[in-house]
Amino acid sequence: MATTLTATTPDGYDLRASASGAPDGSPVLLVMGAASSSAVWPPALLERLGERHRVLVWDHRDTGRSSTSAGREPYALTDLAADALVVLDASGVRAAHVVGMSMGGLLTQLLLLDHPDRLLSATLFCTGPLPGAEGGAPGPSAELLALWAQLGEERDEAAELELRLRHWELLNGDGTPFGRAEFRALEERVVAHGGRLDAASATAHARAGTDGLVRGGELHRGSTPVLVVEALHDPAYPPPSAALLQRALGARARRVAVPGMGHALPSAVVGPLLDAVEPHLDAVDGAPGSGG
Repeated sequence: MATTLTATTPDGYDLRASASGAPDGSPVLLVMGAASSSAVWPPALLERLGERHRVLVWDHRDTGRSSTSAGREPYALTDLAADALVVLDASGVRAAHVVGMSMGGLLTQLLLLDHPDRLLSATLFCTGPLPGAEGGAPGPSAELLALWAQLGEERDEAAELELRLRHWELLNGDGTPFGRAEFRALEERVVAHGGRLDAASATAHARAGTDGLVRGGELHRGSTPVLVVEALHDPAYPPPSAALLQRALGARARRVAVPGMGHALPSAVVGPLLDAVEPHLDAVDGAPGSGG
């Protein structure tokens, strides 16, 4: 059973966090992508990870049950990275395996650079290197860019749901069949968790400040073990994004591809993804001097 807590940031945001799984297992902090609450993590993924790990998740600012930015000063993406430390502190965790998806992968890279002592390991997927790394990866697909341009438009809830389902269909990519019913259930779970389905929440992170992100050239520093999971059908961070990220991280990074995976977590890819991630966590946990 999950336990919930509220972690408060120095600038006054209340972050809703929860812990589940094995209380004595090594901690795993899951960092979700932009405009996504913790409810986007598939229950099957949390359950399997929780068999041997203490699994921590939280709602980013402007998602789920965490504070919104309405009427506040703008925040930056670097603040979202710092929020991860607030959650760890509130959970009584000195260091954790940190697993970041999409924007969560960028935030995890910032943690690797600035707070390596708080990470047992890092796992990055559906993401690319921070700006400033060598090489240039292709950008998101034209269809995704066109849909993202519509995210802030006002529409009724039925139309908003249809747009979000189309968004998931594009993010899913063409490597696995799109399960409309599965993603509709996901959106129903998100709404039940956060209590809102509106355009403003979909664009808040796109409005966040980007100062302090051009640090890709620093990623080779450090010794924290990193796994880069390559989603071969990702339309948001298409190949060779993962290869460029691995190269930027240097010898400490290992790359594993998950066939069929796009920029989403349908049930078809949860097992193969964890088949790639769990050996990485086990190897670090079994190393001399490891511990959370």
